[in-house]
Amino acid sequence: MECDAGTVTATLARRHVSHPPQPWLRRLGPEPARPAARLVCFPHAGGGAGAYRPLAAALADATRTHRSGPYETLAVQYPGRQERIHEERVEDLAELAERAFRAVLPLADRPLTLLGHSMGAVVAYEVARRLEDAGSGPAHLIVSGAWAPDRVRDRAVRLRDDDGLVEELRRTGGTDPRLLRYPDVLAMALPVLRSDYTALESYRHRPGGPLTAPVTALVGDADPVVDVPEAAAWERHTRGPFRLRVFPGGDHFYLTAHWPDLAGHVCEQPLPQPRVPLGPPVPALVR
Repeated sequence: MECDAGTVTATLARRHVSHPPQPWLRRLGPEPARPAARLVCFPHAGGGAGAYRPLAAALADATRTHRSGPYETLAVQYPGRQERIHEERVEDLAELAERAFRAVLPLADRPLTLLGHSMGAVVAYEVARRLEDAGSGPAHLIVSGAWAPDRVRDRAVRLRDDDGLVEELRRTGGTDPRLLRYPDVLAMALPVLRSDYTALESYRHRPGGPLTAPVTALVGDADPVVDVPEAAAWERHTRGPFRLRVFPGGDHFYLTAHWPDLAGHVCEQPLPQPRVPLGPPVPALVR
């Protein structure tokens, strides 16, 4: 079925008003009365939506400094972790992206910036592709600590025993080492991590045209997983402007020391006009 731009806009407007409760999105930080734009974040393998709370706080400060926004900051919550612990985990990245896309699409009445770290960057990219196919493409895609989608490697992390998974957590530096000493913590964390690596390592890039949205690739210069040339390879996946930022002295989770820099980068990006008049934020999102 084909529909014109007016029909799409009207549909988005209705969804904006009557968006039902759903588990895929978490609002982080303050809830602006009339958001000018939205930032939607996608967690890394084993991670949850709460990992981006420091970014939400930094973005609230940055919007005041830059006199931009306000932004509504949200994060995708994958099933099988935190408050979704009893839901079945998704071990197919295309399915994960499709389900996240359905949750994000009603938010496209405002300019959207998508941001993903590591596995989350590939999920964000696949969501961006689907948004563009739906005529609601994002204003900006920010990918952090990630191989370009046509260069994702199968390192067989998912096939390692529990000790091997713990060693991967130590090597990448994203987990407080003290937590790795508690068997109860590992019993909850390692199955989630294994499932996410299954999704990432079985991912195969679907051929297609590059995005029209601008893309920024971020990487630490000491990242043990993704080096600078691999991050630069994201340039092939956009027809829009591309920017590569390298953070000195940063490992795979360099961004935890650079939330204000990242928030400033988000605020510096020019935004298109909203697709519908400004109104209240999407209701019924779980905090």
